[in-house]
Amino acid sequence: MARVTALLILPVLLESVYSISFFLPVNSRKCLREEIHKDVLVTGEYELTEQPNTKTHLKITDSSTHTLYSKEDATKGKFAFTTEDYDMFEVCFESKSPLGTGRVPDQLVNLDMKHGVEAKNYEEIAKVEKLKPLEVELRRLEDLSESIVNDFAYMKKREEEMRDTNESTNTRVLYFSIFSMCCLIGLATWQVFYLRRFFKAKKLIE
Repeated sequence: MARVTALLILPVLLESVYSISFFLPVNSRKCLREEIHKDVLVTGEYELTEQPNTKTHLKITDSSTHTLYSKEDATKGKFAFTTEDYDMFEVCFESKSPLGTGRVPDQLVNLDMKHGVEAKNYEEIAKVEKLKPLEVELRRLEDLSESIVNDFAYMKKREEEMRDTNESTNTRVLYFSIFSMCCLIGLATWQVFYLRRFFKAKKLIE
């Protein structure tokens, strides 16, 4: 039974909301991968068209294959999780049917995902904390500002790591170049003395 695997690489965003639709052939697997920062709320909603004698498994994992969400025979639902570390996360839909490829129409998969500030339900927060509309908007702006600051801090950290790596690489290249030059100079000196002794032994030079 043939299995098709497709990977859709999505851009790295701290807060984002995107909606994607695609067709899932029977007995195939399609995955979406995305890098997400630490301590970011992720929510999603999915819906699949139903096909006879076909079951679709939804599974969300991190790079360590830890399962964050799993649903057998997924047709419609929601999921939510908070990232514990900066990592690559994978959302996979796998279709299985005993009828075989070509005998069952492709399933249409609709997936909506939200990250960070966009994933928070501020209406619910307002009800729980009894906030006024202006206070809710201020809370949202505060969370947005905090996420932007965290994003810049992360980019600064990555820049420092890349700079340290470049400096370390440059230092190693410099040492290797000096070592190579010393080896060449030593080899050239040895060749001169060796040829000098050889020619003296042949009495070609005095």
